[in-house]
Amino acid sequence: MKRTLHLILACCLAATFAIDAAPAQNNPLVSAGDFIKIYDPSVGEDARWYINDHCFARGKDGAWHMFGITHAEPAKPLDEKHFAHATASNLTQTPWKKLPFALSADETRQETILWAPHVILFNRTYYMFYVAGGADHTKYKINLATSSDLKTWKRHAKNPMVVDGYDARDPFILRDKNRWIMYHTANSEPAGGNHIVAYRTSKDLVNWSERKTAFTDPTSGTFGGPTESPFVVRRGEFYYLFIGPRGGYVGTDVFRSKDPFRWTPADKVGHIKSHAAEVVRDADGRWYVSHSGWGQGGLYLAPLFWNDGLDEAETSLPIPK
Repeated sequence: MKRTLHLILACCLAATFAIDAAPAQNNPLVSAGDFIKIYDPSVGEDARWYINDHCFARGKDGAWHMFGITHAEPAKPLDEKHFAHATASNLTQTPWKKLPFALSADETRQETILWAPHVILFNRTYYMFYVAGGADHTKYKINLATSSDLKTWKRHAKNPMVVDGYDARDPFILRDKNRWIMYHTANSEPAGGNHIVAYRTSKDLVNWSERKTAFTDPTSGTFGGPTESPFVVRRGEFYYLFIGPRGGYVGTDVFRSKDPFRWTPADKVGHIKSHAAEVVRDADGRWYVSHSGWGQGGLYLAPLFWNDGLDEAETSLPIPK
């Protein structure tokens, strides 16, 4: 999962972002503006709750959905067994509308946790890849559930999609050319070693290749690390990799490469004060980056600025229709 160490709202208030102001000169290639809270998971609860690894998806009706790890404070990652679900008419609505859990761990399927959902739409079906855990941290499972409406989810018969360690987690799916690429966090060896961003490829979103390594961090360990929350954006011929936490719990570094299977620490082109960052665009084409995590009080969005001269280039994140 994108982490370290591993009802319904009564009203909706309108809010907007100061997203038209250009970033200051001489900024890095990628930077962010001010974060504004869009969702508080503590509403309706008897204690403070958090949102950690999460994702955004736009429904066929134009409504926005957020799915994410949620739990009462303080952090207890191995007890995170439910996915939060919230909706909004637009990305910057505040607050988002809180809904019942989207999915809960199924112990009969050996799901010990639910971490790091990632949702994509393909051929009118929504695919949610998520971490289901397992008794053996060197053989953590990444599962798949599908939905036609972002409300009811059905687990895939061929689960698990991926088995890896240590605590293989944080799946992210990129469509590139005629293939799908899954990036996820792992270690150079399942029982430990360097923190890495691993990748696998598929032609059908179900059958995945053996893993290879896209990024290796010089640090090593097992439980958590600085290569969590991988998110990849293609702009023109460049691929931008967002990972963290780096430089502290609230910190995401951005790396750039022309090869979607290879980044190095020397490729760094930006740093954002965000944990478990997700990149998303609204219906007007504006770019945003999110922030969440333990002790952070909820989910936040900030305008994302690109200083790479590629605003008109083809991207893996086109304006949502």
